Amino acid sequence: MKRAFAVDTVIDRPAQDVWQVLTDWERAPRWMKGVESMRAESSTRIGSTITFNARGKTRTSEIADLDEGRSITLVTIQGAVTARYVYRLEPLDGGARTHAHLTADLATTGFPWILFAPLLRLAVRRTDAGQIRALRAAAEGTQA
Repeated sequence: MKRAFAVDTVIDRPAQDVWQVLTDWERAPRWMKGVESMRAESSTRIGSTITFNARGKTRTSEIADLDEGRSITLVTIQGAVTARYVYRLEPLDGGARTHAHLTADLATTGFPWILFAPLLRLAVRRTDAGQIRALRAAAEGTQA
């Protein structure tokens, strides 16, 4: 997989509060640009499926890795394209604030997808790199 982007921010809320916002799947469209709806098929655990509607299409992600309250990895496979999003939260200032990280990696297989991989990474960066700032706004309650 090749990196599409890596972003981070400091959120003026404890990590446990940020985690609640991050894993409240039904409310995630508040901070996930382009996502109209989202729901989890079961509790937040490794192997759980999350179904979401984005840009008029229904897609699924699987929770591939989880460290409750600290990190979650979501993997989405669409044909020849695999995307992996890793959200990490680190407490700061004795737990009063949170350093939030988001990385997105993409892999493509087969022709012509391998040729389009750089453009796909650029599109993912343009669409999703703002998620961490939007998560911050949602967690801090500053979003309109």
